[in-house]
Amino acid sequence: MLSKRHSDILKILETEGTATIAALADRLGVSLETVRRDVKPLTEAGTLTRVHGAVGLAGQLGEAPFQKRMRENAAAKQVIARAVAGMVRDGDSLMLDTGTTTSFVARELTDHRRLTVVTNSTDIARILATRNGNRVFLAGGALRPDSGAAFGKSALDFIAGFRVRLTILSVGAVDETGLMDYDLEEAELARLMLTRADRRAVVTDHTKFGRAGLIRVAGFDGIDALVTDHPPPPAIATALTAAGAALTLPLLRCENTPAGGG
Repeated sequence: MLSKRHSDILKILETEGTATIAALADRLGVSLETVRRDVKPLTEAGTLTRVHGAVGLAGQLGEAPFQKRMRENAAAKQVIARAVAGMVRDGDSLMLDTGTTTSFVARELTDHRRLTVVTNSTDIARILATRNGNRVFLAGGALRPDSGAAFGKSALDFIAGFRVRLTILSVGAVDETGLMDYDLEEAELARLMLTRADRRAVVTDHTKFGRAGLIRVAGFDGIDALVTDHPPPPAIATALTAAGAALTLPLLRCENTPAGGG
């Protein structure tokens, strides 16, 4: 039977993938020797594996960062995705960029029919292609090793050739100035997708609020809705209202659509 500290170690590794003995000791507030004693039976049982001076869950070592991020705030992302799927009608045309929350959206769209989907994500394409009469168009280009998503000029040229009813984007950071990201190619592709749709929704969990992103994607006036799991800080909420963008909070079962919002 697992002790509470054993369970705490497993929870940390489920989130972080791997951790050193020193890092675990610091997180748990115990000595290095205590952590070594706790890790030993878990390793002997095959639950944990040692690698490069650290330990990790046996089934997840070598896992791509994208798969690790899919587990972070998974419950919130699923609720957000379900709310966004409710905006989609059978027969709709959509663009989805690569991201863990948009991958959750794709999973919530598997019961929809006759969708036309444009994406740069092989994960999203795999989920929605050959299902319920859907048509899926996958951008080409250099594939990222972690997410399997395409970026670069080829992907941008491909996306520019489409016009859809709804673009659904995920972003890495949200502050009072708008939507931000950390990767230039991801920001360029997201920016283009916003121009290729009649309506534009951004999906993000609350951990992205207030982060200092490196590259600007768009202001709030460039989107129609922000779908998230918790109310944003007042400065962000005020900026959303001023821009006329809707704020959808499915976990709270409420939606605030400012006057004049699209």
